[in-house]
Amino acid sequence: MVFGSVLRLLRVDAGASLRSLAAAVGVSSAYLSRVENGHDPAPTPDRLIAIAAALGLPPSLLIELAERVEPGVSGYLSEVPAANRLFLEIARRRLTAAQISRLREFVDAEFPDPARADPPGPAIHPLLAPGRVIIGLRCATIEDLLDLAASRIAPACTATPAAIAAALRAREQAAPTALGGGLIVPRAWLPGQPPVAALITLATPLDPGPDGLPVRVALILTGPGDRCLPLLARAALLARSRLDAVADAADPAAAIAALRAVEEWMGPERG
Repeated sequence: MVFGSVLRLLRVDAGASLRSLAAAVGVSSAYLSRVENGHDPAPTPDRLIAIAAALGLPPSLLIELAERVEPGVSGYLSEVPAANRLFLEIARRRLTAAQISRLREFVDAEFPDPARADPPGPAIHPLLAPGRVIIGLRCATIEDLLDLAASRIAPACTATPAAIAAALRAREQAAPTALGGGLIVPRAWLPGQPPVAALITLATPLDPGPDGLPVRVALILTGPGDRCLPLLARAALLARSRLDAVADAADPAAAIAALRAVEEWMGPERG
């Protein structure tokens, strides 16, 4: 259910209808609707690559969100059977995300790939500032949360708090952003404005997301749509991580540091 919800959110924010995306990928609208509503599993890697191309997103990002194996991986494992043993050792030792990140750093340092054309994508934590982080908010409705977030974001751009709040509400009504993992990601696409993020932790959780976990963290994204859509997909990966350290942070600096740690464990987004 979580992947389907994320796919629908990305499709809506990319301005693609169910019918147009299905036609671009070569599947039926009914099939794509079943995926978005959690009735069918995530598409195959080949179809995920086609969906990513249609939405203008890095293919690896969608493949990771769907927890699928990239087509090149299976071919490589057939060519180099020893790699299977390495993967089995990683699984047997149950390496954590942080330990996998250390392995990636070692591989990048020992075996650099100068021909690689997919640089790291945008991280979210650099878009935050302590003044845009609110700890332990108590609010009755998401509308109150959006109004407060808009007031904190406005000084970083030329849009008014009222305009930002209205854009946040409109997007949330079009496609709710409870992504699972206790995370909600309201967003407002503001042409001509720089990407800006705000972070709110909730003393009183909001209604559960698609995985049944109550919402404890709100990450608010604003900026031009072409730059913010990859950030939204990146945020969806956060929903698969443990955000307890972010939710339990005692102050804004600790919350930003906790989010940075989660993103570093995830590794850089690549195109």
